Amino acid sequence: MKYLLIKKLKMKFNLKWCLGFVMVILINFSAIAQGTSVKKDLPKNWYLLDKQDDGFYGISLKKAYDFVHSKNLKSKQVIVAVIDAGIDTAHEDLKNILWVNPKEIAGNGADDDHNGYADDIHGWNFLGGKDGRNVDNDCGEDARVYYKYKSTFDAPGFNASSLTGDELDKYKMWSDAKKRIMGDGTDNAVDLVFLKRVLLTGQNSDSIIQKEIGRPIYTGNELDTFQTRTFVAKRAKEALLYLFKIDKEMDQTNKSFLDDFSEAVTSEEKKADAKQNAPADMHKEIVKDNEDDINDRFYGNTDIMAGDPMHGTHVSGIIAAERNNGIGIDGIADNVRIMMIRAVPNGDEHDKDIALSIRYAVDNGARVVNMSFGKHLSPNKKWIDDAVKYAESKNVLLVEAAGNDKENIDSIPDYPNPTFKGTNIKATNWITVGASSDPLAEQGYDSYVGSFSNYGKNSVDVFAPGVKIYSTLPHNQYGNESGTSMASPVVTGVAAFIMEYYPNLSAQQIKYCIDKSAVAPFTKVKKPGSDNELVNLSDISMSGGIINAYEAIKLASTLSKETKDTLPKSKMDNKKD
Repeated sequence: MKYLLIKKLKMKFNLKWCLGFVMVILINFSAIAQGTSVKKDLPKNWYLLDKQDDGFYGISLKKAYDFVHSKNLKSKQVIVAVIDAGIDTAHEDLKNILWVNPKEIAGNGADDDHNGYADDIHGWNFLGGKDGRNVDNDCGEDARVYYKYKSTFDAPGFNASSLTGDELDKYKMWSDAKKRIMGDGTDNAVDLVFLKRVLLTGQNSDSIIQKEIGRPIYTGNELDTFQTRTFVAKRAKEALLYLFKIDKEMDQTNKSFLDDFSEAVTSEEKKADAKQNAPADMHKEIVKDNEDDINDRFYGNTDIMAGDPMHGTHVSGIIAAERNNGIGIDGIADNVRIMMIRAVPNGDEHDKDIALSIRYAVDNGARVVNMSFGKHLSPNKKWIDDAVKYAESKNVLLVEAAGNDKENIDSIPDYPNPTFKGTNIKATNWITVGASSDPLAEQGYDSYVGSFSNYGKNSVDVFAPGVKIYSTLPHNQYGNESGTSMASPVVTGVAAFIMEYYPNLSAQQIKYCIDKSAVAPFTKVKKPGSDNELVNLSDISMSGGIINAYEAIKLASTLSKETKDTLPKSKMDNKKD
């Protein structure tokens, strides 16, 4: 997988500013302007607020809870599966809302519930080996596909004109992978030497600031107002502050910022290396499953905290961080248990892992599955399609992030997606989510849509807040992250909230409530990737609106006595004007 957060960072950390940074910072620190950043009056929980009551284009969550309380409704617990990179199971705001497998006895090494996964207390890690090792870093799908078929399709004298069926599909996929790996002469390469110098400068500056400020964690805004005492610290502040201001994420923590930057550099290193060398087969080395056999299912281990669990921890907090406990944040849904399924490495996810993760979630009682990941190629899409159909048959809703490439995914391949391979048929239990924003959230952008978000009139169902989303981070920390990776769990949280209070509604009805009740902004939005082109949200999404928990729960109340079969097709297919 190309981690969605990394995609966003790679757009920010480009050669233009890298060169500028090196020229200005490394050569002459004193030349940096000392201007004070603009303080944004944006509440940490802006994405939960109400436009009319609070002035921010959030999801009106308080109104939604007031509505269910006014009807004296009692919630029914909902299991939400999060397919991601892992979770901090000891986090103060998450430890009490983790799913506990009721049929499994912790630590006895036995498969007590006979589901094939021993000691799966809080979920499962499909990226683990039986010896306790785990896949942390993996390559991109482009590299896997390119080198898998290179000896066949790049052989001397090979002629593709006679290919048909599956072989032709493989050749087209390989050709796409080759273009992405080798380039076509039109892409702007990132200079890794400069990029790594910038990263090293940022890391060294951070080390100095930590000692000067007296604590390991601080935000860009705190750094901006901090008064240094030494010349060395002053230079370090200037260097790091320059990065924060370019990134325009002043309320992000130093750790989160530099971790993301480091991942971006690693991603670029992998991309450069893939032009010369076949990637290491980490699955074969560590996991040891047969990747060509979907029936080889029972692999992995119990370590759902392996690697860097930052992404999955942040996503899980948005959905269900313990509410009203007086610490941290309040998640969206108040009676949820999070089932973590680790299947997303630092790199591209494997189709087989995702297919089996969906099946694991369904078989173990999840009602909704969050999928904040994506990539450009899907060599075994049929396996995922079959898993999606299985979830559909079991009334399980799937929620997917649209991606952060500011592309129209009506025409640019993006996986996973709800369209079954070789057909125009879409899964009915699937919601694709773009990232909405608030004009105060992205300095200098001023729109109700995130500048980075993918979009599509026929591919993106709904937009949801995905810019400066404040949530849980590992080691009892909290901070902001941006991306459709954050927008997707907002929708997942609202879906789970509806399921809690109207448990008889089908996955299709929940999707209908979310899509149909989405609220269109009162003004046009900037089309991501354009030169300030203004469009209606209905031009770049199917619902034409931003998710609203209050409107969705009101609509759910009108359907609560209906079933999937009694919901008229005209309702299901109706699109908002």
